[in-house]
Amino acid sequence: MTDLSGKVALVTGAGRGIGKGIALQLARCGADLVINDRPGNPDLNLTGEEIRALGRTCHAIEGDVFTRAGCERLVQSAIELTGRIDILISNPAYSRRGTFLDYSPEEFERTINGTLTSGFHISQLVARQMVLRGEGGKIVFISSVQAEMPISRCAPYGAAKAGLNHLMRSIAVELAPHRINVNAIEPGWIDTPGERNSFSDETIAAEGQQLPWGRLGMPEEIGHAAAFLVSDQADYITATVLPVDGCFRFKDCQPEKAISPVTTP
Repeated sequence: MTDLSGKVALVTGAGRGIGKGIALQLARCGADLVINDRPGNPDLNLTGEEIRALGRTCHAIEGDVFTRAGCERLVQSAIELTGRIDILISNPAYSRRGTFLDYSPEEFERTINGTLTSGFHISQLVARQMVLRGEGGKIVFISSVQAEMPISRCAPYGAAKAGLNHLMRSIAVELAPHRINVNAIEPGWIDTPGERNSFSDETIAAEGQQLPWGRLGMPEEIGHAAAFLVSDQADYITATVLPVDGCFRFKDCQPEKAISPVTTP
């Protein structure tokens, strides 16, 4: 079992979905938590209650991590409450689907800011604390397979996630002398409340059956990957992107979907 006893983890976007799945798994592995989500999110305190029911300490802090000031307040509050941050799960994101020709400049900027720039802000502030403490640390960015896949109507989000992957590698190189591991996870199509709001249960079931693994992924499966990457077992892994997608990236390469090669006599 992955043992995170004695570690303090900060997880943003932890009210529900992937962030919640990660926070719960880190708690099961023994970490104490500081969890964050946007102001007024009714799910944040519920997640905190679930974590405390596992016997772990959990502080739930509302805050807008899409802004530098919001990130500063969150990190400062976390340090005041716990004294340290050993693990950061950077999970802010904003996405609105739309065609490239019609996409508004304001929505584009909000997507880049909420998905890429916010990751820079929160990771820089936490990394400074880790360097000052001098005991290393673990940072994991939640990216997306859309960083690699040019999916229609998702150009800004895919561009932001691709930028996040490059940012992660650059940060990892600079923080390696401080023994701070920096990695990213690329979830595929994950069964989250957000997806349930966008698609019917029937659509999710039907589309899941068309995927290589026969179903959508679950938030706790991203949690398992995150728990590994922030554990001592992953000490020699840094600057790495880990897809957790049930082969979603290659869904059109399945034998029944692949185009047969032309053969010559």
